[in-house]
Amino acid sequence: MKPVSFRYFAPRTVDDALDLLATHGEEGKILAGGQSLVPAMNFRLARPTSLIDINRIDALDYVREENGGLRVGALARHARFEAPVAGGAFAAFLPRVARHIGHLPIRSRGTFCGSIAHADPASEWCLLAATLDAELVIVSRRGQREVRPNEFFVTALITTLEPDELLTEIRLPLLDDGWRTGFLRFEDGRIVEARIGVGGATDRPSRIAAAEAILTGTEGERAILREAGNVAAETIDPLEDIHASAEYRRDLVRAMVVRALEQALTR
Repeated sequence: MKPVSFRYFAPRTVDDALDLLATHGEEGKILAGGQSLVPAMNFRLARPTSLIDINRIDALDYVREENGGLRVGALARHARFEAPVAGGAFAAFLPRVARHIGHLPIRSRGTFCGSIAHADPASEWCLLAATLDAELVIVSRRGQREVRPNEFFVTALITTLEPDELLTEIRLPLLDDGWRTGFLRFEDGRIVEARIGVGGATDRPSRIAAAEAILTGTEGERAILREAGNVAAETIDPLEDIHASAEYRRDLVRAMVVRALEQALTR
């Protein structure tokens, strides 16, 4: 199938893009990587009458460390993260995550911010943003607002992004060398801070604060890890569909949380 007819716009500045969004409202869609939008249009699951292509806005193409954080612009592609873009724990962690995203054409065209705006509950970047409590920068002709993932993600493929708004930047807190991927930080053999994120099992990625609290102050003993896995499994509200039952997904979360923690504790 092919998409329905639409008008095509290619603004060269953020201001021009915002003008178009304000004009076309719910009938307009932003095109960056297009790896989710274009297939949806081809199957006529999405029918925008106006397509606003932001690929010519060079000011949105960046990844840089600034003020203790990593700032990711709306046109930063997945492939950009296959090589280190920051120091500390991110040097190895972000490339490892990026290489698990789709295949090469998707990584070459798809964008970090676009993935988060799409809000697929199985998205690696959505999970990363939720786990690290990233700051999302959203702009429109009405002004700018900064929100956290728990305010942004509503349910699968639904966010609080308004039709006239553009997600221009994601700000991630930098993780120094004291962190281990698995979102655990160690000091004197004890876990002083822990972050556990679950994605794909529920309708949105989320942190599991109750499981994190169990780990804090411990040395990560096997029994503690099992308890954290159990709490994570019992805390979530898992999806149930043709692919798996809710109970299966709950058991999977229980097992995978323990495995992730074991991996993080292995230096």
